[in-house]
Amino acid sequence: MKSVSIHSAFKLAIKSAVITALPFALLSQSATAQTLDVKVTNLTQGIYFTPLLVSAHTEEAFLFRAGETASSQLQAMAEGGDISGLVSTQAANAYNQENPAGGLLAPAHSTTISNWEVGDASHLSLVGMLLPTNDGFVGLDSFTIPQETGTYTLFLNGYDAGTEANDEIINGGGAPGVAGIPANPGGNGGTSGTGVTMTESVSVVHIHRGNVGDSNSEGGASDLDSRVHRWLNPVAKVVVTVK
Repeated sequence: MKSVSIHSAFKLAIKSAVITALPFALLSQSATAQTLDVKVTNLTQGIYFTPLLVSAHTEEAFLFRAGETASSQLQAMAEGGDISGLVSTQAANAYNQENPAGGLLAPAHSTTISNWEVGDASHLSLVGMLLPTNDGFVGLDSFTIPQETGTYTLFLNGYDAGTEANDEIINGGGAPGVAGIPANPGGNGGTSGTGVTMTESVSVVHIHRGNVGDSNSEGGASDLDSRVHRWLNPVAKVVVTVK
């Protein structure tokens, strides 16, 4: 019988252990990578969503926090629909989907992100301006992505960034610090409004009160039509499918 030294036997045992463990290591690595489908539906009757930012990120990252002062990047998104600042700061080093609808997401319409590989990201967030509003936005803050495969349904609120008075005057504004609403995509509002309010008592991110509007198409306090542009929460439905 051929003898095997203790040293050789030890080397063979180590080699065998490494080969056996390798597939399990690869399996463990792949188990942390996830693939998602994300469907976003606008639930309102007369409010449009500007280009959305959907971000899969770490636990430490976030796009906004209710009850806290809006960042300048969030302000730019909420007042003018510009998501570029959030992409380069809060959503940096994240898995981002920018403008999945290819423009405005109209009332009662949906957009879907399919087969989205999000690596080891643990949380999901979403923002997009609500038009026509002064600084309203649809928001999802740091939803924990489930580890188990399945379909998960979320309903999202409309938030007020707290950065601008809700005067409800459509004047082409939209740059931070410039009062007014950039546009009414539906073209179904009024003109010559005097302004619902010029001040706001809450300056942090909070649940939006909804538009006030009026029924005067050529005056009144608001350029928004109360029969079209009033809304209550939730404003969006999100269906997340973990594959």
